[in-house]
Amino acid sequence: MKLDKAFYTREDVIAISKELLGKYLITCINGKLTSGMIVETEAYLGAEDRASHAYGNRKTKRTEPFYKEGGIAYVYMCYGIHFLFNIITNKTEIPHAVLIRAVEPSEGIETMLERRKKSKLKPELTAGPGALSVALGISAKHNETDLSGSEIWVEDRGVIVKKNDIIASPRVGVAYAKEDALKPWRFRIKDNPYTSKAR
Repeated sequence: MKLDKAFYTREDVIAISKELLGKYLITCINGKLTSGMIVETEAYLGAEDRASHAYGNRKTKRTEPFYKEGGIAYVYMCYGIHFLFNIITNKTEIPHAVLIRAVEPSEGIETMLERRKKSKLKPELTAGPGALSVALGISAKHNETDLSGSEIWVEDRGVIVKKNDIIASPRVGVAYAKEDALKPWRFRIKDNPYTSKAR
């Protein structure tokens, strides 16, 4: 079942980040269907979160998607090489987002291997936000894609992730955020080999 708008427009981005674990991120790009179970996320609390692009209600061309209603994609380029896929949450003008950091491949694995120039299915295929975007065919042109459409969406396929199987730890690569960098807003499914390796 495709997640509806009501799932994304709730106020608690931390809860949404945890609840996305076990859901399936699906893309149908250039006629090729690929999917993976979400195994790692990071929550970003917008205006009050120094790690967020929208900290202090910053409004630039890049942060425009943050201020739209939840349920759309926010895709940006990191280090000039990686596209990172985020889901905007909450109501309009409240800039919350969830970064999808890793998925466990499900459908279209041959397509994923081809896109990633890999020959064997190993965790590195989709463990990490840059890797999963390449594997799933996500790029800058998918910024602001409506997740209720037919190009990128998230499904609930009945997987239940128990609370004690969720590991909470500090987010990755946000040292500049000072004390906010230490907040345990990175969520992973315990013992899943497809979660990304933090430096």
